Amino acid sequence: MAFAAAVSDQFKQDMLNGRAFSSDTIKIALGLQASATTWNASLATYTTTGELATSNGYTQGGISLSGFTVGISTNTAYLTWSSNPSWTATGAGFTSDCAVIYDSSNSNHVLAVLSFGSTTASGGGTFTVQLPAAGASSTITIS
Repeated sequence: MAFAAAVSDQFKQDMLNGRAFSSDTIKIALGLQASATTWNASLATYTTTGELATSNGYTQGGISLSGFTVGISTNTAYLTWSSNPSWTATGAGFTSDCAVIYDSSNSNHVLAVLSFGSTTASGGGTFTVQLPAAGASSTITIS
């Protein structure tokens, strides 16, 4: 499954304005790209439009990310998390092909949007978003 991430324009602006978010709550929410055509790099603020509905083990608003890491690799600054977010599906489960990472401590400003291909978690299964490892191809990079 292909994984693509786009740093949001809002995140770039927040960085240039000196926004320090290392102590903020950063969340990831799941969606379906077909119904979330506005989930792209120009998305400034997290919205439930296009997000999965609350059901079968998923709750709108997503979950918090943990293990925040910033570094430099081959002249590329990166931001990543040490743990992959996951949800335990119940009932019929759910399907997602995209996600949005946002700062719930900063007016829900979007950091990045992700596209990872259609993935389904059946009831009792685990839905995990495999975030790239720390380095020049991390989830969020500035080069």
